[in-house]
Amino acid sequence: MKVVYQTCCGVDVHKSFLVATIIKTSSGVEPSYHKKRFSTFNNSILQFKEWLIENQCRDVCMESTGKYWVPVFNLLEDEINVTIANPKWVKAVKGNKDDTKDSKWIGDLFRLGLVPGSYIPCKPIRILREFTRYRYKLTSCRSSEKNRFQNALTVCNVALDSVVSDIFGKSATSVIDYLIEQSDNSINHEEIASRLLRSLKKKSVSVIESVEGYQMTDSQKYRMCLVRAHMDYITSTINDIDTMIDSLIAPYENAVQLLCTIPGVDRNSAITIISEIGTDMAQFSNSKRLCCWAGLTPGNNESAGKKKSVRITRAGVYLKPALVQVAHAAVKSDKSPYYKTKLGIC
Repeated sequence: MKVVYQTCCGVDVHKSFLVATIIKTSSGVEPSYHKKRFSTFNNSILQFKEWLIENQCRDVCMESTGKYWVPVFNLLEDEINVTIANPKWVKAVKGNKDDTKDSKWIGDLFRLGLVPGSYIPCKPIRILREFTRYRYKLTSCRSSEKNRFQNALTVCNVALDSVVSDIFGKSATSVIDYLIEQSDNSINHEEIASRLLRSLKKKSVSVIESVEGYQMTDSQKYRMCLVRAHMDYITSTINDIDTMIDSLIAPYENAVQLLCTIPGVDRNSAITIISEIGTDMAQFSNSKRLCCWAGLTPGNNESAGKKKSVRITRAGVYLKPALVQVAHAAVKSDKSPYYKTKLGIC
């Protein structure tokens, strides 16, 4: 096979140390291997960097082991071409592997050009990605707390969610506050009716029937207050994150506006897409490669003329849900009714 990199380095990264193997290839001569072990402390990583430069090695390959590769990448990326490989492409044969052999195996595969590199965006995009992913986690956590709060109402014989469309709206929140404040689980019909706003006033009878005879102990009330306080805290944190995201996305505002012209894409979706794939599409040779990276293309698994499972991969765990939401919004959009009309949705 053709040697792609005459001088390169394979790195096996762990939490507290890394093992590096520099491979030098000369024409007609067996490759030479130089192995060395370094700590993952910053001063040791800088020594590793100097060792690479001294050996005229500017191409390094390491597998994406958790987040342990990030500190090494941060200190090497300015002068060294670092390729981050998916572990499935550099996995060694079981029974004949250790840290030293792993670094040599990674280097040998990389030397022959057999290791496709993972897409690593520039540092500003990586920082933006940290905030958008954290926001996604907090939003999921808040949804869990909302479900927990709604379940608490159900076990207390409060069927308010069967009448109101939003259990966390102003009217429903005011009614729930009244129920929590009562010490003997009794209700005043007039008081509940006075707390209803706008169109919900017409449903005052149904609202009263949904809470009549509710059973709520002091312990359950205390738990519901805790859940609500946690929801308020998460909402406040999300608002703070949104403020930071707005400042980080400012240099890419033109790209955000361009993405928003796509049916179904709003500002939050556009920011999520940019944080995951960046703005430089040179990283992807064509649209198919981008779809594959996002985990949206079927696999190719065929043997002996039989096709096996071709399900999509688990890649794009943050981008894929955002694109699914965009697709649902595009199908329901009245502003751009093409997909709505095509699918015959009324």
